[in-house]
Parts: sequence; C-alpha cells; structure tokens
Amino acid sequence: MAVIRYLDKHELSEANQDLLERNFNSFRALANSPDCCRAFWGLGSFLQKKSRLDPRLRELAILQIGWSAQCRYEWSHHIKVALENGVTDADIRSMMAETLGQTTSLEPAARAVLRAAREMYKGPRASPDTVKTIEAAIGTESVVDLIVAIGFYIGIVRLLETLDIEMEPQYQPYLDRFPLMKS
Repeated sequence: MAVIRYLDKHELSEANQDLLERNFNSFRALANSPDCCRAFWGLGSFLQKKSRLDPRLRELAILQIGWSAQCRYEWSHHIKVALENGVTDADIRSMMAETLGQTTSLEPAARAVLRAAREMYKGPRASPDTVKTIEAAIGTESVVDLIVAIGFYIGIVRLLETLDIEMEPQYQPYLDRFPLMKS
C-alpha cells in the first residue's frame, strides 16, 4: 500500500484536474502537491514528446534504470512505452543480458547508453569515456537529453519505491512477459 494517499480527479480543484487525465497511481500520489506534480511531469513530457533523443535509446536507458532498481512500477510501465517506441523483445532481453555482463548483438550506441544508465544508477556518474562514446554516436544535444533523462528516471524510481506506489493491474502482463529478478 502506498505511503501517501492517492487522490482522485474529483478531489482536485478544477484547475488541477488535468493532472489526472492519465489515471496512473504515480500521478495520483504526486497530485497531493499539484504544482510539484505539474513541474515534475513537465520534464517527463519534454523528454518523451519534444526531445530529439532517439526514443528507442531513451526507452532502453529507462528500462535499464527500472531493471537496476527492480522497480515493478517503472519496469512494467516502460516496457509498454518501449515496445511502442521501437524497442523489441530482443532488445529487452539483450538489456537484461548486458546487465549481467553478457555479450549481445546490440549496436555500440545502445550498449553505451545502457552502460551510462548503469553507471549513473550506481553513482556517482557516468564515466567521461562513456559519455564521449554516446556523444560521438548521437550528438551533443541528444547526449545532454539522455543524461537528463537518466537522472530524471533515477529520481522517479527512488520516488516510486519510497512512496510504495503500486503498479496498476493492467501492467501485470508486461511484468509476466519480462519478469524482474528474484531477490
């Protein structure tokens, strides 16, 4: 059960009801602070809709973070988003294998993106060599957006886990298809 109460749309002022257009538990928890919720998801919206960063690479990085954190909520939600943005089942299985140090057929840019996500998740940063490898492959603007996305989603998994945000039942099939590791 979540640490804080989930709000329903009718509990918000009319001016803030748009925050719950997408009825996700994460939004319902953050809606307890409407201005914070709006600011927080504003960056997420930029990263998903306006950034020039390749959506497949972005989603691979987010999946790496969800996997590293073993965060059911983030993992399941972003499997759906990833599959809608060019990530294949083979890509997801390769990401899992890369995490275990196995060699995969992922292209060098994708491997470097996953490495950056793992390095930043473990902290304190991605190595300069990793960042330069990614920059050479995707350009400076996209590498900046990628590093911001990785940092943002690391924050999201920490928030989701700290507040015990529960995964919505409709996301269980994604978790069944790609189960997290057993602790």
